[in-house]
Amino acid sequence: MRHPQDTPQDTPWWDPDRHAGRRPLLLARGRIRDALRAWLAARDFLEVDPAALAASPGNEAHLHGFATTLIGNDGEGHPAYLHTSPEFAMKKLLAAGERRIFALSHVWRNRERTALHHPEFTMLEWYRVAEDYRVLFQDCAAFLRLAAEAAGAEVLQHRGMRCDPFAAPEVMSVAEAFREFAGIDLLATCEGAETDAAALRAQVQGIRLAEDDTWSDILSRVLVEKVEPHLGRDRPLILDRYPAAEAALARPAADPREAERFELYACGVELANGFGELTDPAEQRRRFVLEMDEKARVYGERYPLDEDFLAALDVMPAASGCALGFDRLVMLATGAPRIEDVLWTPVVDFPSRVD
Repeated sequence: MRHPQDTPQDTPWWDPDRHAGRRPLLLARGRIRDALRAWLAARDFLEVDPAALAASPGNEAHLHGFATTLIGNDGEGHPAYLHTSPEFAMKKLLAAGERRIFALSHVWRNRERTALHHPEFTMLEWYRVAEDYRVLFQDCAAFLRLAAEAAGAEVLQHRGMRCDPFAAPEVMSVAEAFREFAGIDLLATCEGAETDAAALRAQVQGIRLAEDDTWSDILSRVLVEKVEPHLGRDRPLILDRYPAAEAALARPAADPREAERFELYACGVELANGFGELTDPAEQRRRFVLEMDEKARVYGERYPLDEDFLAALDVMPAASGCALGFDRLVMLATGAPRIEDVLWTPVVDFPSRVD
């Protein structure tokens, strides 16, 4: 049987030889999709189909959307965006009264193309109303098992790392991971959602930092270079309770320096990002404005806020939710080296493509 690596990567994806190597992976993709859908349906999750066109692509500083113009019947143009996640739309459905929902949605993120990133990809997002966010840990573990079974795999693998999808995930806080793998007392640099970049910088060793790196920049560099390579070796890992300054759309945890936010890792690859959902519109607005201020500082642009979403938060019930990179899950279950190997029709290659 041919393998994607047997064909030069400058060969078009539609070349018969290259497709022959990718086809078994694509068939496994379909089996994994069907297994996840069946598992969710058996637990009374309703599949929904959020629109891709949105008033805002999301309000995180380093998240880049695809912009377009929506022209009304009067001929006037209004800015619109392809969503980077169906999150805003799905939370509006929770506000409308839905209690368990999921979506397998195409999403779009600009400035992202690597072996693990593609500008258009598929996200599995699901929500549970009135359930502790930690129940999502069990959902994630089930999805790893289902993916391996559907692909006929005994292990998940990526770049020489192997992970047992049938093992219960290890749970480690972000603070514990920074202490173990980087020798950093992360929470000592936090006071609630306030942070001390100088205090964090003083603890960092072996990583080159820029003079204008913020606390968030430093955290990201340490996470990528020192922490992530150790996560999900041999067994899956849940990296739990992000610092409150990195809460995004998550509510505060018992310790005010932390938030109910977690990520799922296998083979050093981040697969999912979950929250105990914030339902305070004033606090969410404050976070969005800070993120857009940072985006303007770094990139010279900002995205509008979805005022309809902020209004819906005021009536949204307590909930937990998670977003999983479906294509990455397929990659690890099939052993595919690149995300494009498990996409039926990858976005056209440009001269600046990344291997």
